[in-house]
Amino acid sequence: MVEMSKYLYCIIPCSDNRTFDADVIGNGGGVVHTVCHQDLAVVVSDSPVRQYESTRRNMMAHEKAIERVMKEFTLLPVRFGTVTDSTSPVHDIQKLLGSRFAEFEKLLRDMGGKVELGLKAFWRDEKTIFEEIVAENTDIRRLRNSLSGKSPEATHFDRIRLGEMVKEALNRKRAGEAARILQPLRRVAHSVRENEALGDRMVVNAAFLVDRSKEPEFDQAVSKLDEQFGERLVLKYIGLAPPYNFVNIVVDWKELS
Repeated sequence: MVEMSKYLYCIIPCSDNRTFDADVIGNGGGVVHTVCHQDLAVVVSDSPVRQYESTRRNMMAHEKAIERVMKEFTLLPVRFGTVTDSTSPVHDIQKLLGSRFAEFEKLLRDMGGKVELGLKAFWRDEKTIFEEIVAENTDIRRLRNSLSGKSPEATHFDRIRLGEMVKEALNRKRAGEAARILQPLRRVAHSVRENEALGDRMVVNAAFLVDRSKEPEFDQAVSKLDEQFGERLVLKYIGLAPPYNFVNIVVDWKELS
């Protein structure tokens, strides 16, 4: 009888057969459970398919299962959509754990006692920021004034140049303000991951790996930043997430064959 494939959620330090109260991804049925090898386990569920679309429903099922496991274990998230691809899925998972045992153990030690926290910062009033850029940059102001009253057709290339200058100035201003926001948080965090700022309003899009014992200190640092920059910036603080920004286990089943 051919075994059903397994969908992989995360890796944990566990040698027991465990189940977790979480919804499985897709329509595989069954329960979220462990497949163990020595002192490590992969948290999985049965999977009738080997490819999953990145729909909101699938992504949420993946994340919710990992968040449930995180309540009890330090974990290493596995990349979304990872499914065994042979007729012996349990054997393949145990082979994965055996072949990368030292790597996974080290990562679990590195993540032990730590949590991921996130912070996003947005300019509260984008118009004010652009007004500041014009006021602070003589060349931008002079070029903008020179275009006043002239047709777009006649000033096409100058307008493109003006847009480029404003964009450069905006990036410099963003970098300066991001540095001021991140500086006190870096002192508390174990590691920092700066992600791309999305859109003109976003100033900071960062994740922090923080010792659990320092979480109150980190919370206080964010509160102080809100007091300091609150009139200028909107801060969005995201707490207690799996370490997606610091660990992303990718499995190539062909390497195990």
